[in-house]
Amino acid sequence: MKSLFDSVSIKCSKLVTQHYSTSFSLAVKMLSPSIRDAIYSIYGFVRFADEIVDSFHDYEKEYLIDDFEKEYYKAIQLGISLNPILNSFQHTVKQYNITDDLVQAFLKSMKLDLIKSTYNTQTEYEDYIYGSADVVGLMCLKVFVKGNNQKYEQLKYEAMRLGSAFQKVNFLRDLKDDNLVLNRNYFPGVDLKSFDENAKTAIIKEIEEDFRIAYQGIVKLPMEAKFGVYTAYIYYKKLLQKLKNTPYYEIGNSRIRVSNYTKAGLLAQSFVTYKLKLV
Repeated sequence: MKSLFDSVSIKCSKLVTQHYSTSFSLAVKMLSPSIRDAIYSIYGFVRFADEIVDSFHDYEKEYLIDDFEKEYYKAIQLGISLNPILNSFQHTVKQYNITDDLVQAFLKSMKLDLIKSTYNTQTEYEDYIYGSADVVGLMCLKVFVKGNNQKYEQLKYEAMRLGSAFQKVNFLRDLKDDNLVLNRNYFPGVDLKSFDENAKTAIIKEIEEDFRIAYQGIVKLPMEAKFGVYTAYIYYKKLLQKLKNTPYYEIGNSRIRVSNYTKAGLLAQSFVTYKLKLV
């Protein structure tokens, strides 16, 4: 029975989410049960692609990402894949009409990580963020609006800005590993050698503006999605605040985190805010 295999596939995507990101997993739990599985499937797909280019250093990454893409399109064509992550994702793509331009933009940015280490211009930087983060927000938005194209177009810009904010926070948090381990520099004109308080402040102001615009979309989201997205928003805002309060030289030497205790407090805070209809 394929329904049993589909159920197992979704559980695999959920397991990937839980093991790779406790914060995102927590946010997904705050979504309506009717849309959780679809978001798990999106996360599983983007996480596996990201792992190929970021972590599998002892393997032929270019072959793996190309094969991953080919297997995805086979899954789309056949309506099934023996890779449970691709099987659950192809089902979500079809159910919520996730357009191929979003998938292609994402895979393009992942492949860039194999051949490009420095983003020298604002255009290069924005194009990479669009493919690596903005389109993931748009995939999730497709699920949130459940086929309502008018609502999708209405919230598209804010969803992209939220994806940008999340990605830029990750870039800032991971500045050390990106530079020293992966030999990448996403911020134009900024690396560990030139990174200072002025550079940090400029980046944070840019992210704060992304968050400001993104919030305008969060308050307009359907009820099934609002609490979960707001929870993720609150978590990343807290992480940004920690980065803001951290001297620039420590950001370049350590990885800033939000403790599990703090995450629990943020969840309680967002729940009260949501219940009081302040968002």
